[in-house]
Amino acid sequence: MIEVKNIKKSFGDKVVIEDVSAVMKAGQCNLIIGTSGSGKTVLMKCMVGLFEPDEGEILYNGESFTKMNRNEKTEIRKQIGMLFQGSALFDSLTVQENVMFPLNMFTTWSLKKKSERVNEVLDRVNLKDTNKKFPAELSGGMKKRVGIARAIVLNPRYLFCDEPNSGLDPQTSLVIDRLIKEITLEYNITTVVNTHDMNSVMEVGSYVLYMYQGKKEWEGTNKQIIFSKNQRLNEFIFASEFLKDAKEMRMLEETGKIPNDRNIDDMIK
Repeated sequence: MIEVKNIKKSFGDKVVIEDVSAVMKAGQCNLIIGTSGSGKTVLMKCMVGLFEPDEGEILYNGESFTKMNRNEKTEIRKQIGMLFQGSALFDSLTVQENVMFPLNMFTTWSLKKKSERVNEVLDRVNLKDTNKKFPAELSGGMKKRVGIARAIVLNPRYLFCDEPNSGLDPQTSLVIDRLIKEITLEYNITTVVNTHDMNSVMEVGSYVLYMYQGKKEWEGTNKQIIFSKNQRLNEFIFASEFLKDAKEMRMLEETGKIPNDRNIDDMIK
């Protein structure tokens, strides 16, 4: 579990985050959403220690990450997996070498043990027998899955995903969403996802934090979003007429005002 308590972060005279609090629980996908400039990326960087907050506190399982010394923070970072927006694979390294990179950095395991672990995680993300391929030989979705494999190779307690569906088609995005959710549940990881993808919000958003102009505007689950009366949230989530109609139909379905065997797609058609 990660707790964010009254975080404030400024750059010069510009306040980017102000008085933001949230609880990111283990075993669920915790999503941070908001428009560009809302502060969600800065908040995530504060959580992983890339930025030092001006005020407030960040706790990992009850221990203050903010107040830790350098060595203590390093120990926490060893428990963190990162999935970067562009996958951030090394072009000159094979899939195996990319996934093995954290093991080379943080373990003294034998090559045999590291290779076995690499095979385990590649198999878990459905990339068996791709060890010798280079990133240039992979599709966008495959690169994301290699990135996930690398992020979980050290058995992290915490997983941070920055725009995991960026650049992917809707079908591949759904595959990545479900894979992240499965891994989160399977290993009881505290997963934090920074995203613009509203399909991700509805698919895996066990907890959703909506940021607006550096402040927490709304928090809840993907189910509660349907019934939210927050105007800013609704304008952000349901920007198109199609999505507004979908929300209305889902609300009717959830409240039992239409038969359960009639799905939203049928109603919209």
